[in-house]
Amino acid sequence: MTTGTASPATSPPAVVPPSRPAWLRDLLVVVGYLGLAAVLTSAQWGQPGRLFHQAGDQILFEWMLAHAAHAVVAGDNPLHSAGLNAPDGVNLMANTSVLGLGVPLTPVTLLLGSQVAFCVAVVCCLAGTAAAWYALLRRRLVTTRSAAAVGGLICGFAPGMIAQAGAHLHIAAQFLVPPILALVFRPAVDRAHRLVGVWRPGIVLGLLLVWQVFIGEEVLVFLALAAGVFALGYALADRVAARQLAPALLGRLAVAAGVAAVPLAYPLWFQFHGPQHYSGMAFATHAFQLDAASFTASARQTVLGDDWLPGLLAPNPTEENSFFGPGLLVLAVVIVIWLWRRPLVRALAGCGLVFALLSLGTELRVDGTATGIPGPYRLLAGLPLLDLAVPARFALVCVPVLGVLVALSLDRVRAARRLSAAPGLPVRLLWAGAVAAALLPLVPTPIRVVPVTPVPGFVADGGWRPLVPPGRTVVAVPPVTGAAQSPAMLWSARTGLAFPTPGGYFIGPSGPDDPAARWGAPDRPTSVLLRRVAETGTAPVLTDADRRQAVEDLRHWRAAVVVLGQLTNGDPVRRTVDDLLGPGRPVDGGWMWDVRNQVG
Repeated sequence: MTTGTASPATSPPAVVPPSRPAWLRDLLVVVGYLGLAAVLTSAQWGQPGRLFHQAGDQILFEWMLAHAAHAVVAGDNPLHSAGLNAPDGVNLMANTSVLGLGVPLTPVTLLLGSQVAFCVAVVCCLAGTAAAWYALLRRRLVTTRSAAAVGGLICGFAPGMIAQAGAHLHIAAQFLVPPILALVFRPAVDRAHRLVGVWRPGIVLGLLLVWQVFIGEEVLVFLALAAGVFALGYALADRVAARQLAPALLGRLAVAAGVAAVPLAYPLWFQFHGPQHYSGMAFATHAFQLDAASFTASARQTVLGDDWLPGLLAPNPTEENSFFGPGLLVLAVVIVIWLWRRPLVRALAGCGLVFALLSLGTELRVDGTATGIPGPYRLLAGLPLLDLAVPARFALVCVPVLGVLVALSLDRVRAARRLSAAPGLPVRLLWAGAVAAALLPLVPTPIRVVPVTPVPGFVADGGWRPLVPPGRTVVAVPPVTGAAQSPAMLWSARTGLAFPTPGGYFIGPSGPDDPAARWGAPDRPTSVLLRRVAETGTAPVLTDADRRQAVEDLRHWRAAVVVLGQLTNGDPVRRTVDDLLGPGRPVDGGWMWDVRNQVG
């Protein structure tokens, strides 16, 4: 007889649920990165009256994104704009124009505005950098997805990356660094596959270099230096492998240089010789260095951060490029000792140490006190290109070094568990706990925001249009030219560069015959006067000479209307402009003076 219960010999095999496809698990990792980046920018989504804490820098990059979109639609020269710093314009190739971000984001900028485009760019920079490192780790360096995911998390969301993301898109956008490195340091190939191993990757590498130049040349300079130091360290650690890899590597670089030279020839000429080019730097870069104690401290925008200590150890909130905390540094030392036999680890350790020392600048500082001990950067400070580098940013090279080291360690523990017959779960748990303990203090908090004065309705809604003929400008009060919040630049960005305006936040020459770099254009007397009133709240006694000078300055700016929005000391500023130009009239969001008859 048969029964309702099958015997073991005849039982059907158990159904094993299919595992998720590899691509889906990779996608989940990337979605996680995107979600974290969205949370970190959450304080600004849907808040047009807020900017990230380095508000002047966000205004700059909003304007650059708006310019890129305007250039795509209108067919204007993307390397120069007359929409700012009227009448001379701005050499955008000589500034951080981030065309490599702005052009792809054109649909976002046109549909949703410059602020949303900036926030989308920040999310893409952080998540894209993490995802790119995850892909490189997963394909080349580790076998476990979890190890690659943690490594990518460190590379994309370390304190230095968060600090830069709120202000400097060109520094936070490092998503091309991993593919560039992957193409430069490819595995060895035989002569029969030279086309695959040299020419094809060389061509792609050249195109990526062009894209990186149009995102930010500074990251490319740091990448070249770091790759050189790493290659030297690897060659010292494994001479045989280095000799095998060198011919193909040099061949790829030669092909890439040839490919990149063609599209970059004119833009680089324009940068150094085009209209409004400059020489030198507008600020003392050597002063931007890190304190040695910053490497074990907590950054402002972490769960353990505060405002007091980081202010002593970094030049400003945007340059908190180290701040790894003691746990991660101790963990890195343990990993290097543990995996020292691997040439890759020795090369990474040497590279990270070199750039950490360079970030300390020309004189070592500890806990805010100058020690008088020369820093290693002093040896390089006079070299071309490096004399313009910000020493504090060298510490950003340590971020992927630490990320890769942690990923290698997690992968090694997992591999040892698979290869060993002894129970390995406690070791895995202990090491995972150590990594978690080192990383938890570095968990980032949402990027801080500050309020910003809204664009006057008269400007935003186009009330100025009937009053501003072609070739004339809208002058915002006070006219700001330099490293500060520029109302005219914000108004221009938020309206899609609808009107030209004087002033702005950019780097340009000191004068027609003086190419020395300075923030903004040379000041006009009326600019200085109105900024002083805005800062002090005191309206001065004016003379006829002041009034004649105001008309002369407005004529230089080719002004049609002067507009005053909301200011803290708005009333004394309004009374001063009334005294200079005659009574203004109230408009939506401020006051307006029609100066077409006075300027002629």
